[in-house]
Amino acid sequence: MLLAYKEEENLRVLFPKLKQELDVIGEEYEIIVIDTKEPLDHTRELCEEVGARYFNQEEPGFGGAYRKGIQVAAMDKLLALDSDGSHDPMYIASIYQKFMEGYDVVIGSRYVKGGVTSDAKSSQVMSWMLNTAYRICLGIKAKDISTNFRIYHTEQLKQITLNCTNYDVLEEILLKLKLLVGKKEFRIAESPISFNKRLYGESKRQLIPFILSYIKTLVRLFAMRLHG
Repeated sequence: MLLAYKEEENLRVLFPKLKQELDVIGEEYEIIVIDTKEPLDHTRELCEEVGARYFNQEEPGFGGAYRKGIQVAAMDKLLALDSDGSHDPMYIASIYQKFMEGYDVVIGSRYVKGGVTSDAKSSQVMSWMLNTAYRICLGIKAKDISTNFRIYHTEQLKQITLNCTNYDVLEEILLKLKLLVGKKEFRIAESPISFNKRLYGESKRQLIPFILSYIKTLVRLFAMRLHG
């Protein structure tokens, strides 16, 4: 699953690599692209060229696009990664192999042994603070819970209700899956990746709304964990 906001240039580079790695795994697969509500480039036409399933999001924000992707997913596993080139498909096989050991979620992680990030130092510090706060408050046993390079069981995702609008939906998913499966049975693992700078275009994240959203969501999810 790829969420696209004016990412046509990056998708042109990503699609061939993605198909190559998925073909190696040997499972039947589909590539799903969730574009903006109103198209802003030629992503639809590109998807038609390569045979990817194309959809427009109906609800706003990253969270709205994520919900659309879960809704239309038809395979039993759902792999998500960023469409800007920061997540290299070369790591898909190792993430998949780890998942097949019986985990509910496997995260492509920047912060386990062997993981690397090309983020600026200021971004790394903010990411560390965010991950630490969420990990402690939500009781999630993983070091990189804010990244989107992950694989899930689609059936489990379809059973949870997601409310977050922004990138904090990534933490919301982990807590709600944990509550769905049961905290003693929930199994999460990480597989090291190298997080790269985007290939083309500029980041769509707006810093102040991003921070405020994460603070509000942390309080709400912590309360949910206490009552869960």
